[in-house]
Amino acid sequence: MIKFIIEHEDKKSKARAGRLITPHGEIETPIFMPVGTLGAVKGLGSEDLEDIGAQIILGNTYHLFARPGLDIIGKAGGLHNFMQWNKPLLTDSGGYQVFSLKDFRKITEEGAHFQSHVDGSKHWFTPESVVEAQRIIGSDITMPFDECVAFPCEKGEAAGAMHRTHRWLDRAIKSFRANPGKQSLFGIIQGSTYEDLRLESTAFVSNADVDGIAIGGLSVGEPAEQMYQHTEVVANAVRRDKPLYLMGVGTPHNLIESVTRGVDMFDCVMPTRNARNGMVFTSQGRLHYKDGKYKEEVNRPLDPACNCPVCRKYSVAYLRHLFKCGHLTVLRLATLHNLYFYLATMREMRKAILEDRFSEWKMETLAGYDRGVII
Repeated sequence: MIKFIIEHEDKKSKARAGRLITPHGEIETPIFMPVGTLGAVKGLGSEDLEDIGAQIILGNTYHLFARPGLDIIGKAGGLHNFMQWNKPLLTDSGGYQVFSLKDFRKITEEGAHFQSHVDGSKHWFTPESVVEAQRIIGSDITMPFDECVAFPCEKGEAAGAMHRTHRWLDRAIKSFRANPGKQSLFGIIQGSTYEDLRLESTAFVSNADVDGIAIGGLSVGEPAEQMYQHTEVVANAVRRDKPLYLMGVGTPHNLIESVTRGVDMFDCVMPTRNARNGMVFTSQGRLHYKDGKYKEEVNRPLDPACNCPVCRKYSVAYLRHLFKCGHLTVLRLATLHNLYFYLATMREMRKAILEDRFSEWKMETLAGYDRGVII
């Protein structure tokens, strides 16, 4: 199981630096986890992720269940072997993905009936079966099956889904603890954007027999300030000896503001998805490298302040040229840059926390984003 060590806490905020020790290595927190839904980050190999300093990546139980299937992953000896990644892995339970199949699923107290988005075949997920699926996948950190709600939603709907998530967590814990092996199990806080529900869920998960705590059901369409508000509500009430994971977040600005409020772990498809659509993150804001104004910028990197393999070698004009030609190479290069930028931001943030200069670093970094006219 994992062990979480808090190394230093910022004196002016809830930001902290720590270490998460797993069977496949240590993770320095705060940390961003690249999303490899199907066992790969789109456009990159495992060696690329190692080269840019990724410490842990995320897979998705639902998608891996659908393709290639648990039998194939089991035959390969687990996802680490299948994708040739020897560092830590976290798997999401697939609860959000099942929720998103709203026209093809039915949720009951026992679990969820759903049709596969791949071939229409019918399946059944329960808290127990999702624990078993992740046992076959072999991830270091596993997540329990939870019920997600849309934003906005009525309070009664949010409360019902939250209480079912709590009951499912109890069942997941019982199943997991019966044969834990070397894996760890987190609990997920729900409650939508209702403060009293968030507090109730925080108390429930804090008292549960889990190895870490996640905040679910945010970054689903609510304004950023509302997301920060509810993150802060949870962080102020949650037990602080466990790692705190904010699921599905977000922009570099979101990461910094959430670390300020006490979050240790993040994942999001934004850096990879945006890269493939012609946008990268830089120290001066967002840059749409596909824009015509960069056609002749043959001596300008994406970000002069970035030390990634792409910025050290290629110009923004070259990436624009590849994008306009529909060349697959640009998808890899832009993805490398964005993930390097995210990971470097987390490393710089951690260093600033350890050196008691987080507030100053945050002010300077966010000012750089705000100065950018390339949003």
